[in-house]
Amino acid sequence: MAEFEILTPHRFYLELKLDNSTEPVDGIFLECQGFKRTQEAIEICEVTPNKWGSANKGLVVRTKLPGNVKSGNVTLRRGMTFSIAFWNWFQAVQDGKWASQRKNASLTIYDQAATEQARFELAGAWPASYKISDVSARSTEIEIEEVEIAFEEFKRVK
Repeated sequence: MAEFEILTPHRFYLELKLDNSTEPVDGIFLECQGFKRTQEAIEICEVTPNKWGSANKGLVVRTKLPGNVKSGNVTLRRGMTFSIAFWNWFQAVQDGKWASQRKNASLTIYDQAATEQARFELAGAWPASYKISDVSARSTEIEIEEVEIAFEEFKRVK
C-alpha cells in the first residue's frame, strides 16, 4: 500500500516556470490563490406530451448538460526582490505586445522533503494585473509583490 502525504496549505514550496524553461521565476511565493476551473451547466426545458396534473398540459422536464469550461485567474504573492521580471512581463502586455507574452506555465508544489507532489500546467498565461503592498515608514513587514495571471486553461498533470 502506498503512503500518502496530505499537502497542507501552510507548508509548501511553489515554483513557477514559464514556457518549459529550466529556471524558475525568481522569488519565493508566499501565497497562491485562484485555482479554479468550472464547467457551466446548460439547462434545457422541454414540454413532453405526458399530461401534468388535472390540466390538459404537457409535463415540463428540465435536463442539465455540460456547457463551456472556464478558468479563473491565479494570484501569486511574494516578497518583493530586486528582480523586475514580473513588472517587465506586465509592461510588455500593457505596451500591446500581449500576443508574444502569452506563456505556457507550470506551477509545481513540493513537500517538505523537496519532492514534487503536484504540478499544474497553465496554457496561454499572461499578467492581468500587478500590485505592490502599501508602504509605511512605521511598518516592519516585508514588501509584497502581487501578480494576477490570466490563462486559458489549466490541468493537473501530477
